[in-house]
Amino acid sequence: MTMPSHKAAHCIPPHALTRLAREWLAEDTPNFDPAGACVGSQEVEARLLCKTPHSILAGSPFFTAVFTEVGCTVDWVYQEGEEIGPGAITLTAIVKGPARCLLLGERSALNCLARASGIATRCSQLQAAAERGWHGEVAGTRKTTPGFRLVEKYAMLVGSVSMHRQDLSGMVMLKDNHVWASGSITQAVREARSVRGPRGGPAGADIVMLDNFQPQELHVAAHVLKEEFPALLIEASGGVTPENLAVYFSPHVDIISLGCITQGCPVVDFSLKVQKPVTHPKPSRKINTTSVMYKQSHDDSIRKCERKLF
Repeated sequence: MTMPSHKAAHCIPPHALTRLAREWLAEDTPNFDPAGACVGSQEVEARLLCKTPHSILAGSPFFTAVFTEVGCTVDWVYQEGEEIGPGAITLTAIVKGPARCLLLGERSALNCLARASGIATRCSQLQAAAERGWHGEVAGTRKTTPGFRLVEKYAMLVGSVSMHRQDLSGMVMLKDNHVWASGSITQAVREARSVRGPRGGPAGADIVMLDNFQPQELHVAAHVLKEEFPALLIEASGGVTPENLAVYFSPHVDIISLGCITQGCPVVDFSLKVQKPVTHPKPSRKINTTSVMYKQSHDDSIRKCERKLF
């Protein structure tokens, strides 16, 4: 499932944003915030700076939700899904609010934005490579960070790749352990169909995943399966990286899923810098030398007149 980046945010229920923001803030500040006493509640402005050029911005709804929860506002310079740059340091958004509240939300908001933008950037690069002469789609996996799956799957959407299944409830995927535990592929699919009802190939499957195949072996196996079952979707997975993705492209492979979309993915470097208040120096007291000189000259004249009279 892919969609335009600007529409991806509409998939997130508002209550999910609020729930996550509150959980992250509670995790980071479970009780007192002693540093809050240092800064107080005066209104401040902070600039969100991106220091990883040519990154894809993702996660802005979560970033905004965190700061909304602590009474701050966010004004975005870049929009979700846009490429940031090309400068080495790029102003991305401006955050305003009470100083202690802004600093309460800083780390949680940055963590989310950095992670989501890193995933979206990698996905965008993978999708661009896939569009060069291949008909299929790049997909993520369930290799996500516990408690952070919604953000990471959302970042895949922004980066224009398929999210794959959200969880175990979303699709029946029978892997080798299921087959061995049940006794056979046919038995495993039959049992799954009894509670889920999948339809497809001879055993009732819609998709066959060729996992950990070497590229040449993958191409041969995919071709054989497609010849016998043209409607079957073929998925390749295991050992695929951004560097070797292209060698898995095949007219007989429909999906390539990569765990590295979320595992070991570089984050985008963001920082939030509170702006120092502008202070105007007090004007120094200047001596009006003209007046002093005039007064001195005037006094001398008076003394001269006094001497003549007496």
